[in-house]
Amino acid sequence: MSATISIRRGSVYVPVGVYETYFQGIEAIIAIIREDQLLIMPVQHVRAGGSLLKIRNAQGDRVVAAQDVFAANGLAEWVCDDVTAEWDPSQAALICTIPSS
Repeated sequence: MSATISIRRGSVYVPVGVYETYFQGIEAIIAIIREDQLLIMPVQHVRAGGSLLKIRNAQGDRVVAAQDVFAANGLAEWVCDDVTAEWDPSQAALICTIPSS
């Protein structure tokens, strides 16, 4: 099953439908860039690490700031409003392919 998220200058924007499907009840995520993929993995408790998955608006959309992760991979200014993501149960992550520059 695929989903669409947005990436804007180091922040990951998660629509409420995607949040409810993959991250319902989750307070934080870990964002990792590995080769040409962004992995977004749920963390059960904020104290366990990761970045806070903040409520963005009254509809329940979420946003997470991960500027450090994107900057460390030369993607600090990346902006894309229609990033396709797929859930990979073997990695327990929502995975997006990062387009080549």
